[in-house]
Amino acid sequence: MTREIQNIHFYRLLKEDFEMKEKVVLAYSGGLDTTAIIPWLKEHFDYDVVCCCIDCGQGSELEGLQERAKLSGASKLYIEDLVDDFAENYIVPCVQANATYENKYLLGTSMARPAIAKRLVEIARKEGAVAICHGATGKGNDQIRFELGIKALAPDIKIIAPWRMTDVWTMQSREDEIEYCKAHGIDLPFDAKHSYSRDRNLWHISHEGLELEDPACEPNYDDLLVLGVSPEKAPDEGEYVTMTFEAGVPKSLNGKEMKVSEIITELNKLGGKHGIGIVDIVENRVVGMKSRGVYETPGGTILMAAHDQLEELILDRETMEAKKKLGSQFAQVVYEGKWYTPLREAIQAFVESTQKYVTGEVKFKLYKGNIIKNGTTSPYSLYNESLASFTTGDMYDHHDADGFITLFGLPLKVRALMMQEVKNNNK
Repeated sequence: MTREIQNIHFYRLLKEDFEMKEKVVLAYSGGLDTTAIIPWLKEHFDYDVVCCCIDCGQGSELEGLQERAKLSGASKLYIEDLVDDFAENYIVPCVQANATYENKYLLGTSMARPAIAKRLVEIARKEGAVAICHGATGKGNDQIRFELGIKALAPDIKIIAPWRMTDVWTMQSREDEIEYCKAHGIDLPFDAKHSYSRDRNLWHISHEGLELEDPACEPNYDDLLVLGVSPEKAPDEGEYVTMTFEAGVPKSLNGKEMKVSEIITELNKLGGKHGIGIVDIVENRVVGMKSRGVYETPGGTILMAAHDQLEELILDRETMEAKKKLGSQFAQVVYEGKWYTPLREAIQAFVESTQKYVTGEVKFKLYKGNIIKNGTTSPYSLYNESLASFTTGDMYDHHDADGFITLFGLPLKVRALMMQEVKNNNK
C-alpha cells in the first residue's frame, strides 16, 4: 500500500470517527410507546439508539423484542436479567420494613424503578451514551422515580422524556403512534384497541384504565385479573403453607429451600389460586393527583404477612412501634423515587438491625382471599407461656401491678383532682 493510499484510508477513518453519532440509551419495554420513541429519537436528535430492556420478572412480555427493536431502528438491544437482584436487594428490604404505601399498596412498581435506573446508567456508561430516555408520561410517578435514580447515579447524563416535550412529541394516542410507525416503515403487531394499562414484574401486576378510571365502577375482575382469580372463584378447600426465615430473609417454602425469587414465584401461584392479594385503591400520586388502580400481589401479600407473623413473636414492643413508624416513612421514600438517598439508607440500616433474630417457621392457610395463621415458632420468641397464662407463674406476681398502675396512672389522677378543684371553686 502506497503512502498516498494509506493517507486516504487514514482520513476516511478519521472522518467516520468524527461523524460518529451520539448515543442514547432507551428504557425499552417493546410496547407501542417505546417502539415509536426509537424512530422519533433518530428523527429529532439524530441519535444512535441503544435499547435496554430490564427483566424484573415480566415473563412472556420479553418475547420477540430483539426483532422488534431492530425493525424499529435500534442499533443494539440489551436484555438484562435483574430478577434476583430485584428480589434480594429491593424486595427483601421492603418486606423487612413492612413498607406499605397508604396502608394498601405494596410498592410493586416503585421498588423496581431504582433497580432499572441503576442498570440503565451502567449500560449508558458502557456504551458512552450522552443521554437516557424513558417513556413515562408527565402525569405519573415513574418519571420521578426514573429521573431521581439517574440524577443520583449519573448527574452528568442528560435525560429525555418525550411525553413532556410537547413541542416535538406531537403524538397523543395509540392511533397516532401506530400511524407514526407506519410512516417510518415500521409495521408492527399493535392495534388501536384500548386496553388496561399494566405494569408487571416478579412482585405484582398493576391495572389502570377503562372502568377503573371511574371510582364509582366495580372492577371487571373476569377480564382484569392476570395472576389469579377473585376470592369468589377460589377453591372451596383451603391450602396449608409452611415458610421459614433466617434473619428476616425467606429461606424455604413447604420444606424446600429456594432463592427469594423462586419463593415469590411459587407464592404467586399459590396466592393467585386462592384469590390472595387483590387491592383496589385510590392513591395519592407524587405529582398531586389521585389515581385509581387495581393491584395483584398474591405472592407479595403472603410473604409480607408471613414475615409479620414471625416478627410479632420476636420484636419487643418499643422496637416494633418504632419500626412501624419508620416502615411507613420507608414506603413513602420508595414511592417517591428516593431510593438513592441517605434517608433510605439510614432507615434500611435500622430495619436490618431489627432483623438479626427474625428467624423461625410460620404456618398458615390460604382460603378465599384470606391468610389464616396456623402456628409460629422461633428460637428467639419473646412469648413466655408462664407469663402469658392466666395461671400464676413464678415470674409474675399479680400484686406488682398495684404499684405499677398507681405510677402509670398518676398523671391522670393529678389532672382529675385539679379539674375537680377548679369545678368546686367555680360553684
